[in-house]
Amino acid sequence: MNELKVNNLTKTYGEKTLFDAISFYIHDKDRIGLIGTNGTGKTSLLNILAGKDSGDGDISAIQQPSDYQIGYLSQDKEFNPELTVVEAVFQGDTPTIQAVKNYELALLALGEDGLSEAAQKQYAQAEERMNTEDAWTADTDAKIILQKLGIETLHKKIGELSGGQKKRVSLAQVLIESPDLLLLDEPTNHLDYEAINWLESFLNGYRGAILMVTHDRYFLDRVTNRIFELSFGKLHEYKGNYEAYIIARAERERVGVEQEEKRKQLYKQELEWMRAGVKARGTKQQARQDRFHDLKENLHQVHQKGQLEIDIATQRLGKKVLEIKAGSYQIEQKTILKDFDLLIQAKDRIGITGKNGAGKSTLLNLLAGRLLLDNGLYSIGETVRLAYYTQQNEAMDPNQRMISYLQEAAEQVRRIDGTTISVAELLERFLFPRFMHGTVIGKLSGGEKRRLYLLKLLIGKPNVLLLDEPTNDLDIDTLTILEDYLQTFKGAVIAVSHDRYFLDKTMDKLLVFEGDGQIVTYFGSMSEYLLGNKEESKKTIKYETKPIKETEKKEKKKLTYMEQKEWATIEADIAVLEDRAVLLAKEMNHQGDDFTKLQELQSELSIVEQELEEKMERWEYLSEFAEN
Repeated sequence: MNELKVNNLTKTYGEKTLFDAISFYIHDKDRIGLIGTNGTGKTSLLNILAGKDSGDGDISAIQQPSDYQIGYLSQDKEFNPELTVVEAVFQGDTPTIQAVKNYELALLALGEDGLSEAAQKQYAQAEERMNTEDAWTADTDAKIILQKLGIETLHKKIGELSGGQKKRVSLAQVLIESPDLLLLDEPTNHLDYEAINWLESFLNGYRGAILMVTHDRYFLDRVTNRIFELSFGKLHEYKGNYEAYIIARAERERVGVEQEEKRKQLYKQELEWMRAGVKARGTKQQARQDRFHDLKENLHQVHQKGQLEIDIATQRLGKKVLEIKAGSYQIEQKTILKDFDLLIQAKDRIGITGKNGAGKSTLLNLLAGRLLLDNGLYSIGETVRLAYYTQQNEAMDPNQRMISYLQEAAEQVRRIDGTTISVAELLERFLFPRFMHGTVIGKLSGGEKRRLYLLKLLIGKPNVLLLDEPTNDLDIDTLTILEDYLQTFKGAVIAVSHDRYFLDKTMDKLLVFEGDGQIVTYFGSMSEYLLGNKEESKKTIKYETKPIKETEKKEKKKLTYMEQKEWATIEADIAVLEDRAVLLAKEMNHQGDDFTKLQELQSELSIVEQELEEKMERWEYLSEFAEN
């Protein structure tokens, strides 16, 4: 059986201990989710397991079979920009991968010039090698992976691709290589919801082991069977998926606090005994003195995370916020918006999702005033104070200290209750302990920089938030608090995201980009949108009604007896369904991490809204003849 063993791995980074003699096994078929606050060492652990870094001291801390293969999807994977996509995705050195690469290159060459003798010879040799290596199944599997991840231009050079396309090429490469252990650092970043659904299914059937870092809690819940949590240098293991982890962690923390309290009480008793007097001291039992010293050394074993809070006040927002009228916009002859209307009002919660490359981030840039419409009108309210959380941080001086970076925005920050709080206190509430405040930005992890960047934006007291993929680099603890904050935020929030959990919890309206300027407006949750039939359960601005044949209209002059009875009660029926939909939506917002209950409510809401749509269609039909 293939397995990887880690024994007493230690790693320090400056004053911070990332791993304090941690140990664990990774077995075949393990599906492990790696969780921890930004800066606790998640990416560092992946780098060490992948051989890109090492722990302190003993190099034998990691043990694995000699033929054990590890594939690593890192956040900062770099390809030679001159490589074509096909050369990049087939970089594995196994005979099968090399055969598939040569075959795909030969196909491209033959496609460019089918009459070329050199191309024909190259293809014949490649086909022969495919037969020799029996690589046809591998080629088919590779093409499925590329197609599902939306990678179609195999001849393009890596340097011509966008950042999101490069990340998908990196993911395709590691999946195609099919190693014994997959290390995946945020695999769902830059994937649309269809690709995420496919990846869930692929990983559930994967032959080897998986260790992944991801912010996507639905993804964690559906793929993992073990959870590793990094906290204060220790690694805690949990059996089961993310939902099981949430329950087990709460219990572990409760028991830990209870045991710590008992140790403190016993220590207090033993301390009084030790201080009983000079004469009695000489007669004390040595064993009891030893127990006292052991107790003293083992106090404060329970480290509790700080309570991350966002309670920053916002500026008053008037009725007029943002509006686009008949807006059109193109990029390199690619239609993004076409006669598009959008009115954003105070307290709106609009999630923007859909296909990659369809223009979701472009819409945010238009709303932020960073781009101008080709045609149409854009207006912004006089009271709007806008903050734009982009996918890349603003320019940060790596030599600037954290606290001075925030002090550029404000020295004191007004809270929701009217009191003020210092920047130093705010940093502590945002899980940056006081000893870190003088740390230069260049020493922070990528996730810590993102958290700091978000904090600076919120200090400016915005009343309109534009968020571009906010879940990509924030840890789950930070995301949970951000989601709670958005639910009570008094302004408008517009967010681009593919994170289904985030959208379900924070947004009540979706703009689904389908490409070529086609944008569906949907009222409801992301899960509901995905569960329903896209064509039949869309709720656009106007309800789509079933056409009635002209002959039927002419022949029918009044309602039948049964239709009259139906007409008498149909408005009351609609009102009941509307009330039920509102109650279900409110109940969903209060479920927190109870995934099972949340999905039950989503299913019921989908049924109720389907019934409501049918009743509305029926009402429109009956109303045509009710007056006769």
